[in-house]
Amino acid sequence: MRQHAKPGDITIDYDQLAAALTPTDRDTWTQPAHVRTVARAARTAAIDAAMRLTADHNVYLIHSQPSPADLDRYQRAGARIVTVDPGRAIVLARCKNERPWQMAQAAKQWYEQRAGSQSAPEAVSGSADATRSW
Repeated sequence: MRQHAKPGDITIDYDQLAAALTPTDRDTWTQPAHVRTVARAARTAAIDAAMRLTADHNVYLIHSQPSPADLDRYQRAGARIVTVDPGRAIVLARCKNERPWQMAQAAKQWYEQRAGSQSAPEAVSGSADATRSW
C-alpha cells in the first residue's frame, strides 16, 4: 500500500488509526481496550466514507480477515482485491518477534481458511523485503 498510494489517495490502516488516537509509543496491538474501541469505530467510519468516493479517488484498505460480506461490498464498489502474503514462515516469524502470541494464532487461522477457500483474491507474494508490484 505504501509503495503505491500517492498524495491525495485514501489509506485506511487500523494500526495507523490506533497510533494516531493516543500520544504513546505503544505498539497498536497493546493499546488499552478503550483506544482499540475508538480505533475500530474510526476505521468503520473511514471505510463507509471512502466507499462513497471510490469512483473518483483511489482507496487503499488493509483488511486482514474480511468476511464474505465485506469482500462483496468491496467488489460492488469496484475494488481490486489484492492479498499481500510474504509466506506463512515469514508471517509466523514476524508474529513471534513483533506481536503478542494471539497474532500467531490468528495468522495460522488465516492460512487454514485460505487453504480451504475456493475463490481466493489475487495473491501477491515475495520475499520479506520485496517491493510488491501490483
